Amino acid sequence: MIENNSGFMIEAYGLAKLFGSHAALRSVDLKVGKGECVAILGPNGAGKTTLIKVLATLAKTSGGKVRLAGFDIAKNAVQIRRQIGVVSHQTFLYDNLTAYENLKFYGKMYDVPDLEERIFEVIEQVRLTTRIHDLVRVFSRGMQQRLSIARAILHDPPILLLDEPETGLDQRSTAMLSELLKKLIAGNRTVLMTTHNLEWCLELGNRVMVLDRGRITYEETGHNLGLVELRENYNRHTGVAS
Repeated sequence: MIENNSGFMIEAYGLAKLFGSHAALRSVDLKVGKGECVAILGPNGAGKTTLIKVLATLAKTSGGKVRLAGFDIAKNAVQIRRQIGVVSHQTFLYDNLTAYENLKFYGKMYDVPDLEERIFEVIEQVRLTTRIHDLVRVFSRGMQQRLSIARAILHDPPILLLDEPETGLDQRSTAMLSELLKKLIAGNRTVLMTTHNLEWCLELGNRVMVLDRGRITYEETGHNLGLVELRENYNRHTGVAS
């Protein structure tokens, strides 16, 4: 383990990711402190999902240095996976298992202590207690996303990586997810979240960044921004027409 003297839970220096000749990430510098929530905006194809995949050890870097919780991503991928919870477009749930069985499977994989108690604790947090013994395949998209958050926090990781967690949700499910994320962020977890939702950026993020064509093109603290100003800056730094 690299001694984490920097105070940052997520660090990237000159991070690059190539797919053949295409540069999905170009010299990205990123620092996220303990208990901080950073929201990253960007158009489709900006590199948001690639960034999350690299930080989650699901894709290898093509250049630069990355550390999570003091661990070097190039040398300590296994240790890093125990420090992170990941929520993405893919739920990583098994449709033919119940919610309880899914959580038990992942809990055993992470050697979660007092697993039975922890399963019921996280299932209550995501408001699925009455559906705990239902098969995941009968869940709505919103319910599956809430269960995927329960899966992601089951081993109580200090870092959450969220890749557009609101995608495909209706307004009610999005509001429920927003309230859940607020509670998780208030619990002193470090959160890095990609999203298309400008309101979420201001509601949840301590800092807002814009990623465009693989580069961080804009950064500001959330409390310094209003929705109109954020939209204007987003448009300006992505070339999107106002």
